[in-house]
Amino acid sequence: MYQLGFIGAGNMASAILGGVLRSGFLAPQQMCAFDVSPERRALFAGKGLAALSSSAQVTAESRFILLAVKPQNIEAVLTEAAPAFTPDKTIISIAAGISAACIRRLLGYKGAKIILVMPNTPLLIGEGAVAMSRGEGVEDEEFSFAKNLFSAAGRVEEIPPSLMNEIIPVNGSSPALIYLLAKTVSEYAEKKGIPYETANRLFCQTLIGSARMMLQSGKSHQELIDMVTSPGGTTYKMLDGLKEGGFPQAVEDSFDRCIQRAYELGK
Repeated sequence: MYQLGFIGAGNMASAILGGVLRSGFLAPQQMCAFDVSPERRALFAGKGLAALSSSAQVTAESRFILLAVKPQNIEAVLTEAAPAFTPDKTIISIAAGISAACIRRLLGYKGAKIILVMPNTPLLIGEGAVAMSRGEGVEDEEFSFAKNLFSAAGRVEEIPPSLMNEIIPVNGSSPALIYLLAKTVSEYAEKKGIPYETANRLFCQTLIGSARMMLQSGKSHQELIDMVTSPGGTTYKMLDGLKEGGFPQAVEDSFDRCIQRAYELGK
């Protein structure tokens, strides 16, 4: 019996595996994987994992099953895996918008133990931000295993299962927002004659420093804003322009759209 089985071996699964191997939390021979792509299966086999022939085989031969497939594919995957599922197994799902109730329905077992996870792509470099929720019946040892699995490549926070869709724009989708902001800033700087890569390096370092200020200074967001902003000064004018342009509301609206889509996928 493998300790962990991957169903799906894409980029996010690779990031999780990388953290596990770097930390030594599990040895390669304790894990197996299946992906519809032969190339992805070969990649995981090259890291020492057993490459299995189907999601059903992974389910049958694994204690913990990590669902790392796109939400649109979850029904087909779980329908195939369902006959091999037994009550002693625990499902760890990173499929955005797919509820524990949906997974139980597709497995055909109401008592299935489910841990829902919302990771993000910075897991690829060991700097992920991961939200997790503990489903009904999940024991301490099982939840601890899942937390350790993701802690190997980032920061983990536990939230209620009812908020797993609402957390998606906060950490799951927000890297795209940050990348778009960096792209916009760098393109603007280039228009003003500043080399694109110079602007990007300065802005990225500013993001790193600002994040550390928020986590380590002990000051509130507003206090940190006030530290940068002089009445009638340049930063004041910049923030005033963002407010007039509807920036805060546009962010909230985009987050609402993200959450709505998650609920749609869950249906």
